Amino acid sequence: MLTLHVAEATPESAVLVDGALVAAVGPYEDLAAVRPEARVRRWPGILTPGLLNPYGPELLEETYHPDPREAEEFGTEPITGERAREIFRADPARRGASARRGVQRLLAHGTVAVAGELRGRAAADAVRRAGLAVGRRPERLPGPPSFSPVPLVLLPALVPGGPARFAVFDVPDRASLVRLGASTCVATVIGGRLVHRRR
Repeated sequence: MLTLHVAEATPESAVLVDGALVAAVGPYEDLAAVRPEARVRRWPGILTPGLLNPYGPELLEETYHPDPREAEEFGTEPITGERAREIFRADPARRGASARRGVQRLLAHGTVAVAGELRGRAAADAVRRAGLAVGRRPERLPGPPSFSPVPLVLLPALVPGGPARFAVFDVPDRASLVRLGASTCVATVIGGRLVHRRR
């Protein structure tokens, strides 16, 4: 099934998706004229190739992401440091669910690829199942681990025949994305599937 994704601030960079691949990239009007049968998804903001987060191990193996049902005991925010290590030592089975919730947080921040060596099976499985690409880690990391690291690392431009992997951010331009961060993500697509949509 063909799907045409277009964002308000970047209509010249619409993406036509056929299954798991990019069929075409170009102005919305041109793509819609050539493939009028395509389902159209309209988004606010800008469409980008998505982000690479260089902190895969730190966010998925060294951070505990509480289940919402654990809010009374652990709160709702990610837990790091010695407290996270204590939680994992007390119940190693928590690693899998925590990694899956961590991946969901990454997707909600427009992340389509992670970097860093994942040593544990739970995190590696969560990344694989979500379809996240695994990239090379930069030699120097920009700062503390974050779902919206500074600077943001955008992936190379989308190309026809390449994987349909991208993210949409509700900002007017890339400068605003850099300033406001990845929490402005409204949609993330991996393998042609909408894996995150802000409600």
